[in-house]
Parts: sequence; C-alpha cells; structure tokens
Amino acid sequence: MPRKRITVFGSSNFPEDDPRYSDVVRLGSTLANTGWDALTGGHQGMMAAFSEGMRQGGGHIRGVTLECFPTPPDNHLSEEVRARDFFHRMQTLIEETDAYLVLHGGLGTLAELAMSWDLLSIRILEPRPLILYGDAWPPIIDVLQKHLTFSVEDAFSFVYACNSPEEAAKHLSSSQ
Repeated sequence: MPRKRITVFGSSNFPEDDPRYSDVVRLGSTLANTGWDALTGGHQGMMAAFSEGMRQGGGHIRGVTLECFPTPPDNHLSEEVRARDFFHRMQTLIEETDAYLVLHGGLGTLAELAMSWDLLSIRILEPRPLILYGDAWPPIIDVLQKHLTFSVEDAFSFVYACNSPEEAAKHLSSSQ
C-alpha cells in the first residue's frame, strides 16, 4: 500500500536550541513511523526539524524549494524539487498531499494555512485533515471563529488542534 503524504508548513527562522525544535523532530519521526511521507518548503527552521525527524523515522521527505533562494545545507531532504516561483511552490505543496500540518510560523505560514484551509472549505480540494500543531493555534482559531465570516458552515470540521506527536498521529489515522 502506498504511503500517504502530508504537507508541512512552518517557520524557516527557528533556532535548533528552542525546545519546540526537538518536539517537531519527534513529530516527524512519529509520523514517518506511522506510514507517512512528507512535503515541505525545504528550508531551515521548523521545516528542517520536521525533515530530520521524518528521515530518522524512515520516511521520504520532498522539499519544494524556490529557485530564487539557495538550497540550505543540512535540510535532511530525501529529494528536492525547485519551484520557479512562490505560486508554483504553493500549488505543489497544496495539491500533492493527503493532509496538512501547520507548525509554529509567521506570516508565510499563516498565508499557507489560509490558502489551504480556504480551498478545503469551498471544496476546490477533496476533504483532508488540517492539523494545527502547538499551543499558539487554539487562541488564533478562537479569534478567527469569532471575527471572520465563513462561506460554509463546516469550515472547522477538518481542522484539528493538537500538542503532541501522538495526538497528531491519532488524528491522521482516524481520518484515513
């Protein structure tokens, strides 16, 4: 049976000495051990942490990097695909996956979350899990639920917030 693939969004500007970095390495390893491969933007920070764990767990990690930036050293990728621009990169990351995992990040991560979530909500994409990982996401989701207008009633039905690798793996296995 082919392995499922999860797209991972997260900050490229995140230090290895932050405790969340080692947690994301463990998350990558856990998901690889439960049968997942992954796509990331292929750069440093959270993407490198997840890629490191994915490789440790025996998973395949494809980095979709931008041609305008050099390939970072030690990014733990199994394979690299160079995208000509941001939009081609986003299209690959959003369409060629069975689930999404959103880690700690900034505006770029927020944009990736919003685009993926909107395409899922309006049914441009087939339903798939959207996992928000870490304690920063629940208060953000609360604000969004309170202040935004959604075009569909069930916009939150495939969104899961979790704080542990085991919880993320559980959500993914229950959605298969």
